[in-house]
Amino acid sequence: MIEVILLERIERLGQMGQVVKVRPGFARNFLLPQKKALRATKSNRDLFEKQRAELEAKNAAERSHAETIAAKMGDLKLVVIRQASETGQLYGSVTARDVAEAGKEAGHAFQRAQIQIDTPIKALGLFPVKIKLHPELAIKVTVNVARSSEEATIQAEKGAAVIRQAAEKAEVVAAFGAPQADEGAGENAKSAKKAGKKKEAKADKDAAETKTEAKAKPQAKKSKAKKSSED
Repeated sequence: MIEVILLERIERLGQMGQVVKVRPGFARNFLLPQKKALRATKSNRDLFEKQRAELEAKNAAERSHAETIAAKMGDLKLVVIRQASETGQLYGSVTARDVAEAGKEAGHAFQRAQIQIDTPIKALGLFPVKIKLHPELAIKVTVNVARSSEEATIQAEKGAAVIRQAAEKAEVVAAFGAPQADEGAGENAKSAKKAGKKKEAKADKDAAETKTEAKAKPQAKKSKAKKSSED
């Protein structure tokens, strides 16, 4: 681990001016080349203290500018058109580049590095995505992923559930036929089952009657034989 002086707020790491310990690779590959930190040497500590007021003033101005942009955006919703299966699963996933392009089409210039997608977007629907306008300010926008502009409009008004229900219905129809046909088949199946039960009940009744008759005949013969012997 090495010590660095943060030149701006770094999420889950610290605020401007803090001296923190980080992994050498993180410092070498990200913090130092992006000018987000300085190695915490004695000379750099002295340099930062001399420039602290200037750096803080610059940071405050940039934050104020970011707040102005955030206010203009309001409740921003971005539409991303992608191909998807009947069940709503995307052929791939929505990336930061897709969100940046959607932002550009909506009149907002985002850099891919500013876009944070916490959970991979791999299906149609409405998803929250974080846009970091400043190290100390981030906003959430809604990314509306749909197969067409018309579908995006419906989804925005009624939610992702409508699109998914339609997709599920299409899948059922494709697999089993139209709902009317299914209902007809269901009625036919019920009728056949009912007729089968009636036929089975009649067969049981006939068998019971035959068994009763067969049992009654020997009794009749015995009674007749007994009467003859008495005579």
